[in-house]
Amino acid sequence: MAPATGWASEAGGTSGGSAAVSTAVYKVTTATELLAALKAGGSAPTIVKVIGTIDMAAADNGGAFKSTSDQKARARLSLKANTTLIGTGSNAGLVNAYIQVSGVQNVIIRNLHIVNPCDVGPVWDPNDGDAGNWNSEYDGITVDGSNHVWIDHNTFTDAPQTDDLSPVENGKIKQCHDGALDVKNGSDYVTVSNNIFDQHDKNNLIGSSDSATSDDTHLTVTFHGNLFSQVTERAPRVRFGSVHVYNNYYEGSKSHPVYAHQYSIGVAYKAKIISENNAFDIQGASGCGSVLKNPGSSSKTGAIKESGSLLNGAALDLSACSFSNAVGWTVPYAYGKALLPAASVKAAVKASAGSGKLVAAP
Repeated sequence: MAPATGWASEAGGTSGGSAAVSTAVYKVTTATELLAALKAGGSAPTIVKVIGTIDMAAADNGGAFKSTSDQKARARLSLKANTTLIGTGSNAGLVNAYIQVSGVQNVIIRNLHIVNPCDVGPVWDPNDGDAGNWNSEYDGITVDGSNHVWIDHNTFTDAPQTDDLSPVENGKIKQCHDGALDVKNGSDYVTVSNNIFDQHDKNNLIGSSDSATSDDTHLTVTFHGNLFSQVTERAPRVRFGSVHVYNNYYEGSKSHPVYAHQYSIGVAYKAKIISENNAFDIQGASGCGSVLKNPGSSSKTGAIKESGSLLNGAALDLSACSFSNAVGWTVPYAYGKALLPAASVKAAVKASAGSGKLVAAP
């Protein structure tokens, strides 16, 4: 199955491994089987079906990680071009894994419950922020220098290793999580649809840094039909990209004991965001600045064109944020018939988003 809309439907579309012959369709239940299937067949179309929950730190793959370098070697799932990675049934998932889509094209990832990886060796940076911070590697999924990628009907969560369970050192939680899903380094034609992003801090980074100026005119990404639940920030944070954010549902609280909401959509350096008919239910939020923010330097601005969204049931007034609306692009794909009014988004997203709800064949 291929995405019918979103950036991944453009420029020839995204089919993943749908053309795979029968001998290139793999059913895997263990870490070693999964690694072998992902390496098989070169760039020929491949479908890998995950059955049950696969733990990359299970005994068959060497057991618990002994160091950061050991984790980097054994937790990584590198997807090749023309691959579909899909969960089978209602309980398919990955633990202690990080998925890399790096320098390839035509990849589909669907129907997986992904426990965001926890770095075994966070590094303290005294120069990060006003008082230093712990920094970790490994996202649930990283899309790096790749194109035509569809990420659909997955669930990303820190649970059960939520941030309140990490120790406090140097006055800060020793944060072991990085991103849930990041897109960077000139990636294009990416659709992120019908996923649940749950209990996470720095969720979706689109564009890795202000200095990555080659990202300008790239990072074409669509977010639609996603549920962001108890996500602190970056849902998404955008630099440079032409990013379409529509019909997503956000729920959270400014006073949540672990994942207190800071902002949802980050309008960072040279961002070009079109936001339509999203619904924000954020306890304690008041006004545009509660959900939209430039999280970077005040001298490095971006643009957002907003229409039809609701904040706690009232129309989201973008004028209170003083962002430019000169995004310089228009949505190239058809989606109008599927565009829901914001008042209908909560029910629709809660009914359809996340892993275990996918009924279509891969």
